[in-house]
Formats: sequence, structure tokens, C-alpha cells
Amino acid sequence: MTTTDSHPSSDFIRDIIAEDLRINKNEGRVVTRFPPEPNGYLHIGHAKSICLNFGIAAENKGGVCHLRFDDTDPGKEDIEYIESIKRDVKWLGFDWGKHLYYASDYFDQLYEYAVQLIKKGRAYVCSLSPEEVKEYRGTLTEPGKDSPYRSRPVEENLDLFARMRAGEFGDGTHILRAKIDMASPNLNMRDPAIYRIKRMPHHRTGDKWCIYPMYDYTHCLSDSIEGITHSICTLEFEDHRPLYDWVLDQLDVECHPQQIEFARLNLSYTIMSKRKLMKLVESGAVTGWDDPRMPTISGLRRRGYTPKSIRDFCERIGVAKRDSTVDVALLEHCVRQDLNQKALRVMGVLRPLKVVIENYQENQMEELEAVNNPEDAGMGCRKVPFSRVLYIEQEDFREDPPKKYFRLAPGREVRLRYAYYIKCVGVKKDERTGEIIELRCTFDPETRGGGAPDGRKVKATLHWVSAAHSLDAEVRLYDHLFLKANPDEVKDGTDFRANLNPNSLETLTSCRVEPSLANATPGSRYQFERQGYFCVDTQDSSDESLVFNRTVTLRDPWAKIEKAMKNKPR
Repeated sequence: MTTTDSHPSSDFIRDIIAEDLRINKNEGRVVTRFPPEPNGYLHIGHAKSICLNFGIAAENKGGVCHLRFDDTDPGKEDIEYIESIKRDVKWLGFDWGKHLYYASDYFDQLYEYAVQLIKKGRAYVCSLSPEEVKEYRGTLTEPGKDSPYRSRPVEENLDLFARMRAGEFGDGTHILRAKIDMASPNLNMRDPAIYRIKRMPHHRTGDKWCIYPMYDYTHCLSDSIEGITHSICTLEFEDHRPLYDWVLDQLDVECHPQQIEFARLNLSYTIMSKRKLMKLVESGAVTGWDDPRMPTISGLRRRGYTPKSIRDFCERIGVAKRDSTVDVALLEHCVRQDLNQKALRVMGVLRPLKVVIENYQENQMEELEAVNNPEDAGMGCRKVPFSRVLYIEQEDFREDPPKKYFRLAPGREVRLRYAYYIKCVGVKKDERTGEIIELRCTFDPETRGGGAPDGRKVKATLHWVSAAHSLDAEVRLYDHLFLKANPDEVKDGTDFRANLNPNSLETLTSCRVEPSLANATPGSRYQFERQGYFCVDTQDSSDESLVFNRTVTLRDPWAKIEKAMKNKPR
């Protein structure tokens, strides 16, 4: 079963599948797959592929999408990654049902297929060193050279391959190569390796194997074994398609899937390379794979992104044949739109400034009514306590206000959200530093609820919390992880980490939030009025110590970008 939000507009992949169905190709079946390698955490780029493959299956009657782990490299794989991938796919709203597979399920069959290739003279055991293999391969402008072992007799190849499996040889001493064409302009077709010796236990097969199939060889055969009809992958595999087809054409397989490539997702201010993301984690540049600054699905989830917002983003960017870079502002726009409908409104003061209301009775408290979400009347209202001592934001007061600054200042009156008009009548400073530590104000009791009976107007409305009733909290303000829109753009061969944003995280302590958040659960999302969208951190927050992550600010640059695009003459 698959979750979809709407029927997406057509694209070239869906057009191909529609034509296949029209002519009854594959007997009217649509079987796709999402085949991650369990050597890292999924990121937003994988989300695009997940939504595409599971989405296409859901759109076609009887369609099925498989989740298959291409676990052919035990040196890089871990059960932690497998569990995280399953968790991420389900969180995005997709379910593979009974169609969960592993390439390691097919190791015996893949070995037999390799034996078939040897018997047909289509594969041979090569004993060149890795350095020699690279040297013999040639370049983009020069053809490769045949390995001196290319002409080994079939019986010798079968014997050597069996002994490779039996563990007689050390790592790197032999590989099994496909015999194709060392002069091919496509380097992938120059006798690629299809098996290598790797004396390392596998997380599922244990010590049964000491040789493991290569990805390109395994992938096409796994697709065939599972009866995949449309093998949808990203554009970097376009040059691998001839090898995909060659392997299947050489063997007696019942199913020959069609490989179709689409442009991968590139996102501004974001790294998509799993290898580079691993480097960020291992170097301590981030706290882990689920650091809210990471583009991983687990990082986005911890930051407060919703499954719907990511699915909406993937639908908006569409499916193309050419690589391009998407502005990260669009992703942020999608989560704003979703959270605007769902998130409860609360008041939180991130940098508190004390306010004492002189004409409000000491030890008095009243409960004022606040709207939970103006976008959805069904969410109702809540009570917020009001008392003599409050906190407002430091930035909401200026002792010497500049022009067009309409918030609180000496002698000026403003509205407190859901409460009263207040006027600043005094400022208390630290005698040593001169820092403002307290404001003295008065309130107009006739303005309860935010309006004045005499019709006078104010130009600013401030959020606030009651000092005695508010809760202490830590708030983490996240920004782009990189300073450049293209983080890979470096000078003098420096590492991409030279473009890391040193201000990508600002941690604020001693923040104050309204008491309605006392029962906030990890992962719950809110709009802090006038501040942005926040969620309760799933790792570090507790009943005794609230921690909030800022998902995104209220400011929406994409809305302006989109408006400008619509108004731009063709």
C-alpha cells in the first residue's frame, strides 16, 4: 500500500509506462523497485526516487514497488543503515508490504549465472593487480588493452572461479571479468569486473561467501529475478545501461526489465554525496546522520519537516531528463505551507526582556483566550496566563528607536497579543554594564483582548509570556549548513568543508515558552508566533528540559521568487 497526496502531472517516465500498458507490454504489469545500498542514511535525493517509484506503482492498478537492499559490499554495510532506511520509507508514507528483498538472497543464483557466462566464453578470471587493471583499461580518448588472461580456457576459468569461492586466494589476487570489448568508447563495457574476492563476513550470509558480486552485475539480475518491469534510476547510470542490457542478453533469463534514467535532485546549499555526508559525520562537523542541518530524511524529520511537505516538494520539482539545481527555498516553502495548516500557535520568547506592569496587582493572574490556529477553527482555543511580570523579546524594545521602528519604546504604547495595550514608562539598567534589564510599563484594563474602546490604534503587536508561569527551554536556530549555493565550488583544491557555515547553528538557553507546552511530546510541531516553526527535539528534549529545533522561519523567500517568475514576460 502506498500513500499519495494527488495524481501528479505526467512526465516522460509515466508516458513510457502508459504506452507500455496500452500495447500490453509486460502483460499489463507495472513493477518498480527502490534499491538502496545499506551503506549510509537516505537523504532528500533518495526521497525523490522513493516518491517516484512507489508513486508510479500506486497510480497503476495492481502496481507493486519492491524495497530491495543491494547489499553486495559487506565492508561498507551495516544493519543500522537497513533499519534506518526502512524507517524512513515508512515515515514518508510508503509501504512495500510483502515485497522486501535483499540482493544477498540471490547470491547462489548470481554465482550460477556467473558460471553460465564463463561456460559461454563471456567471462574470465583475470589475475592482473588493481593497478594493472586500471592501466590496461585505457582512457576516454585511448582504447584499453586486452588482459593477458583474457584468453584463458573455459575449464581453467571455471576451476579458478570455484577456487576463488572456496577461499584459496587472497583479496585482490583475482577478479572475474565480463568479456565484452576493451576498445569500447564506453568505459563501463571494457571488460568490467563482476566478482571480486573479499574475505569478510556478510551481515546476512555470515562466512558463507568470500567472493561478492559487483553492483552493476547484481543490480540487473536482481531486477530480472524479481520480475521488475521498469528499472528507474538516476542519470549517472545512463552509461551503465549497455552493461545492464548486455548481462541480461547473455543469460537465459525470463525477464528483461527496461532501465529508464531521470535527473537526480541537486539542491542549493546542500551536499548530496553519501560519501561526503559520511565525511561530515566522521569529522564531527555535524553531530550525526540525524543532525537537523543534514539533508538526510532522519535529519529533516528531527528538524520538524513533515512527510507531506517532502512528498509535495518531490511532486513540485517533477521528473526531468537533464540535471539542474533546485532552490532550497522551495523545500522550505513546502514545509511552511503544510505546517501553516497543522501547527498549533504558541508564544515563545527566545531572548527574554523582563517587563513589570506597575498598575497590575501583585499576585494576580488571569487567563486569556488565545487561538490555536487561525487557519483551522476546528483546533479551538487555549488559555494563556497573564500576570504583573512578563517577558518580551529584547528586539521588541529600543530605548532610542530608529525611524519606522513601531515596537515598544519609552512613552510608546503597543498591543500585547491576546491581552492589553501597555505603555513603557521607565527603563532599569545594570549599574555596572549599562545593559537594560527591566522595563516598567502600565496597562490599560479597558483594552483586554487587544482593542481600545475609544478607537485609538497602535502600530505593533508583541508576543509575550508570563514570567511566573512560563517554562524554561533551549532553542536551536538552524541555518544552511553551507555558505555557498554550490558547496562543491572550492578553490585551490581545498576540501568542500571549507564552505561550511560557522553560524549554521545558534543555541539559545533560558528561553521562555507558554505553559501549554508542558505536555509537549518529542517530534510535536508548533508555530512560535512571530518567530517561525519549531518542533520538540526527539533526542535531547525531556519533561525536565525542553529543547526545540527551528524547522523554518516565517519569512518565505520562495513565494517572492514564484511571484516574480509568474510576472516575468516570456
